Amino acid sequence: MHTAPGTTYKLSFHEAAERLKDVVKHTALSYNASLSKKYKCNVFLKREDLQIVRSYKLRGAYNMMSSLTNEELDNGVVCASAGNHAQGFAYSCRKLNINGVVFMPITTPKQKINQTEMFGEGFIEIRLVGDTFDDCANAAKHFSETNGMTFIPPFDHYRIIEGQGTVAVEILEDQPQVDFLFVPVGGGGLSAGIGSYFKTYSPKTKIIGLEPEGAPSMSEALKAGHPVTLPSIEGFVDGAAVKCVGNITFEICKDVIDDMQLVPEGKICSSILQLYNEEAIVVEPAGALSIAALDFYKDEIAGKNVVCIVSGSNNDITRTEEIKERSLLYEGLKHYFLINFSQRPGALKEFVNDVLGKDDDITYFQYNKKNNREEGPAVVGIELKRKPDLDIILQRLKDKKIRHQHLNEQRELFTHLVF
Repeated sequence: MHTAPGTTYKLSFHEAAERLKDVVKHTALSYNASLSKKYKCNVFLKREDLQIVRSYKLRGAYNMMSSLTNEELDNGVVCASAGNHAQGFAYSCRKLNINGVVFMPITTPKQKINQTEMFGEGFIEIRLVGDTFDDCANAAKHFSETNGMTFIPPFDHYRIIEGQGTVAVEILEDQPQVDFLFVPVGGGGLSAGIGSYFKTYSPKTKIIGLEPEGAPSMSEALKAGHPVTLPSIEGFVDGAAVKCVGNITFEICKDVIDDMQLVPEGKICSSILQLYNEEAIVVEPAGALSIAALDFYKDEIAGKNVVCIVSGSNNDITRTEEIKERSLLYEGLKHYFLINFSQRPGALKEFVNDVLGKDDDITYFQYNKKNNREEGPAVVGIELKRKPDLDIILQRLKDKKIRHQHLNEQRELFTHLVF
């Protein structure tokens, strides 16, 4: 038992581990040969994707719920989540034989609703409320207060932090010497718990917090010196995308995180595909954050023992095409152009023959013939085999005097015309 940095609360990670020992799996800390060779170090993956609910979220939910009084358990529990927290909460309700209510946004995919129902096995009720998570969370908190039930937050509670911190207990049991630890950061529960434990039992370990580039909540909070609410976020990495980190988690994280790194969503997608194709590991976007970040630290981690937390694998298969698209865009292998074709027979044929290379592939074409007798615009998507081939295409467009706009460089226009 020790005091959480920045607080007076006594965190009890070993007691939490004892509460969880018959509920969660001691997940594998596996040496990854290909990543170790690539980065010239020893890379170990902490496989929380192998947890029974396929993420670490069960640890915090069960730890808090199992610590409630009998009266609180009898009154029931409530949570708000459209993902991993809901599934950990549902499983905990079943294991503890208590009734729970899960609030989810109306927009929640059916797959996630079905998974939550499966883990709850009749002990939970799901209510779909609001179009956003914030609407859903507000409704859940109001419901819990009105009905005298206990709200189980996704990250901002000491018991949640303790539970998530048991990941660190297992890591140091399996590998006592850790030089770098890469941790995905959403609301901060996992990083606060792991960071607190490591700063006590392995203080020389460098803790690297990771956020998606489009949701830099902890990064902005650390800059401001307090939690800030971002006006908008990119929600693609849904397991690590929140508008505002927790007050409790921030107070801890500011003292235990050594560095924060933002990771582009496209790079995360490339790592998802790499893990699937090369390692047969299926991860969700947040689960790939730690591996996607290694490139940013390749010089520092050389020759070191490195642990990457693979936080979860609840990935919807319907997102595969989007993941591939984002990866290709990031790698510079997919490009969209607004081409002004001459309104004459053979113009498209000339474009294909004289501008594109033999390995270039048109994957998207949208043409709108207008009254302009000279030109007609078309949005053209081109997939390349090699990144440098873009320069050849741009030069040929210039030589042929074909009016065009490269949409990848114009985000607003790109989003409006393509997605």
